[in-house]
Amino acid sequence: MGSLIIRLVGLFYLVVSLFSFIGVNAMHGRESSGYEAVKGIILIHGKSHIGRIDDDFVCATLDWWPPQKCDYGTCSWGHASLLNLDLNNKILLNAVKAFSPLKIRLGGTLQDKVIYGTEDSPKPCTPFVNSSSEIFGFTEGCLPMHRWDELNSFFQKAGAKVIFGLNALAGRTIQSSSAVGPWNSSNAESFIRYTVRKNYSIAGWEFGNELCGSGVGANVSADQYASDIAALRNIIHDVYRGIRHKPLVIAPGGFYDANWFQEFVNKSGKSVDVVSHHIYNLGAGVDEHLIERILDPSYLDGVASTFSGLKNILQKSATKAKAWVGEAGGAYNSGHHLVSDAFVYSFWYLDQLGMSAVYDTRTYCRQSLVGGNYGLLNTSTFVPNPDYYSALLWHRLMGVRVLATSFYGTKKIRAYAHCAKQSKGITILLLNLDNSTSVHAKVDFTYSRTGATAREEYHLTAQERDLHSQTTLLNGKVLTVNSATGDIPPLNPLYVNPSMPIIVGPLSIVFAHIPDVDIPACS
Repeated sequence: MGSLIIRLVGLFYLVVSLFSFIGVNAMHGRESSGYEAVKGIILIHGKSHIGRIDDDFVCATLDWWPPQKCDYGTCSWGHASLLNLDLNNKILLNAVKAFSPLKIRLGGTLQDKVIYGTEDSPKPCTPFVNSSSEIFGFTEGCLPMHRWDELNSFFQKAGAKVIFGLNALAGRTIQSSSAVGPWNSSNAESFIRYTVRKNYSIAGWEFGNELCGSGVGANVSADQYASDIAALRNIIHDVYRGIRHKPLVIAPGGFYDANWFQEFVNKSGKSVDVVSHHIYNLGAGVDEHLIERILDPSYLDGVASTFSGLKNILQKSATKAKAWVGEAGGAYNSGHHLVSDAFVYSFWYLDQLGMSAVYDTRTYCRQSLVGGNYGLLNTSTFVPNPDYYSALLWHRLMGVRVLATSFYGTKKIRAYAHCAKQSKGITILLLNLDNSTSVHAKVDFTYSRTGATAREEYHLTAQERDLHSQTTLLNGKVLTVNSATGDIPPLNPLYVNPSMPIIVGPLSIVFAHIPDVDIPACS
């Protein structure tokens, strides 16, 4: 009987080896393509983890921009605003539900011009109107409470965790781009009280958008911001009195400026739970060199100083606040069609997720879930763009503990590893930025024991190898939404013999889950 079991196990691994060899090579067409192949080593340092992320690390944004928001002659926002988004669309609902949960940050440039249409609001509830004489190019606009009710109904159905960005310019006067005076909290407090009365679940209240440092359109001093965030903390403490789970207080939601952030962190003390910042490191959406930057390892490395700078400020201060990326679209001014909504953007996006996690960033909010040219979902149809599937795979596979990872063999491979999510072992993410070289990567560990369970691999490639494609292939199969039900397609792995190297084809992305690796960092 024992010999029969041994023969059956041996036959199983022979079949796994055969099919994994056929599957991986059929995807990449390695034997006939003429691509060069190089060998590499992924070294996982397994003694201890180097950082942590939230279990719901992946986050996406919804913005306030009306259809009249245009950049470089293109108006790419359509009906993607919080005020006009079709909340009855099945694909939208299913796309959010697939994460269980997805953090959604509600905010953006116009949040600092939003009036909340509560009963005691001092101003009429009117929409945003395009006006070149106004800061940010629009008049003030109002969030009616019936729309807030509709949004919360959707968030509840979808299982979303909501972060709401409050208007931090209320009550101030603008003098030469400097916003002067204390924050007038009355309308915001009324809105927060309405939200609590309705039992709407808010995971965090964020204060202001891009008003730190030199600001975008306007700026507030770090000293004043710290004073205002203390006022917001007091409001939340009062309004949520007797409620067990209190929301996070998040700020400043702008671009990293070392001196400003240092002063703000020192002066805000225990008032702030999360220090958030924004990333648009690729340049303007109209720039013709976006793809060159995305595929350049040296360029991608450049933003590491931002992550490390904020990490150091937080570590050296008395605060317990954690770092978040509260908004990141890569290319500012709404992105670039067929770049920021195409397969090539996943190289930038996943590299950002991996790099930020290494520096102890707990949450990363992508601009946007819907809207502009950088949405995870198509603005008109809600059909997922390639980055949606990249985000979903990360969310399902990459656990909260971050592992120190090194790659040897080529500079064109970006490698990250985490303890696996909701399962044993580890998950490795590999990005091949080379357009002509396939990489055969062996995994090596410090402080580990490994078994012989089949490895689970998820290979992402662009349709017809076109980086501008908005269609993603998973293990050689097109990912498509069910047109009748709006269901998101299953993301099934390829099972590979663990003795085989991980084959990363040119301009492809691989998640590899190794289930039976036993390392101290994941114990």
